[in-house]
Amino acid sequence: MKYLVIILVCFSVGIGTLKAQQFSEKALNDTFLNEDETVISLSEVLETYKGKTILIDIWATWCRDCIVGLPKLEALQQNFPDVAYVFISFDRSVENWKMGIEKYNLNGHHYFSKNGWKSNFAAAIDLDWIPRYIVVNSSGEISLYKAIKADDPKLIKALQE
Repeated sequence: MKYLVIILVCFSVGIGTLKAQQFSEKALNDTFLNEDETVISLSEVLETYKGKTILIDIWATWCRDCIVGLPKLEALQQNFPDVAYVFISFDRSVENWKMGIEKYNLNGHHYFSKNGWKSNFAAAIDLDWIPRYIVVNSSGEISLYKAIKADDPKLIKALQE
């Protein structure tokens, strides 16, 4: 019985690891607006930066923790200039999103989630807090599934690999 419990625990841990390796089909098919307000799917966004490490930052202008964390994010951008920084906004309107990009001088690639917290993307990644950082490695696999601070040691380690 003891060995069965160990095997089940190992199997459960393996399943959790697999979940973090790639986005689900629902997440990949979810759509966003780019800065030109053209509709684009997450799979198309990821394809755009294929072969590069991607840091996805899910944020909003109304999110105090997102704004307070911006200096730490800017430090990441200085330390890891070859990373593609993809910002997905959960703002309540396109106008607020665009004003926020300008106001906070966010350098990177910007997308707006029309359905925000109710989107397939949010459900697929079990979004429960923003900011939320996800790192996709140059092979297209998720190497960090969840961080909520830009100076999280796991986030930095994922960018270094």
